[in-house]
Amino acid sequence: MLIDWFTVGAQALNFIILAWLMKRFLYKPILNAIDAREERIATELASAARKETEAQQQRDEFQKKNDDLHQQRAALLKQARADAAEERQKLMGAAREAADALAAQRQASLVGEAKKLGQALRQRTQTEVFAIARRALTDLAGASLEASACAVFITRLHDLEGEPKAALAAAMGDSESGVVVRSAFELPSDQRLAIQNAIADSLGVKPELRFEVETALVGGIELVAQGQKLAWTISDYLTSLERGVRELLQAPAVAP
Repeated sequence: MLIDWFTVGAQALNFIILAWLMKRFLYKPILNAIDAREERIATELASAARKETEAQQQRDEFQKKNDDLHQQRAALLKQARADAAEERQKLMGAAREAADALAAQRQASLVGEAKKLGQALRQRTQTEVFAIARRALTDLAGASLEASACAVFITRLHDLEGEPKAALAAAMGDSESGVVVRSAFELPSDQRLAIQNAIADSLGVKPELRFEVETALVGGIELVAQGQKLAWTISDYLTSLERGVRELLQAPAVAP
């Protein structure tokens, strides 16, 4: 069998040209495309990994911020509860103090009102008692009472001493209008004479006496001469007693 070397050479040349053309226009673009695709895929994978890493970092940061927020919220809530409890204690303390002050004020007011009421009752009772006493003595007053009052008056006249005695004697001696002797009832002549004799014996003067009836005296006798006065009357006694009782009631209480 003969070999056609021309044909073999032409086919070899065609193969070489075909191989070069395939490498030039087929394999190389395909390889370049594959390399570019692999590079793109690698870039995308790297970008995805980077984004995943960033996402994970963001998740970690978010979780940390969320944890911090929860801690801050818990701390703020705890502080708010503590502040509320403290404020509640302050308000309760202030309310108790206000209530105690109001109760003390009310108690003081009640004590003051009770004191005023008691004082008013005591004064009213005192006034009524002395008024009743005056009315009773006025109703009981009579000749026998006036005789006793005259005897007491004469005794007081005899007991008079010192400056009061000298002043009364001088007033009676210098009196131009006379000396007034007042009594609740008309004095009989023997009592008038007894008074005149007592004045002469005690004071050494014999003035002109003018006897008058004064029902307001209740019981007793009073002698008046130029502003000087000597008296013993139940009315004066009651007035003095009433004044003493009033002063006693108005005096502040002394703690035992």
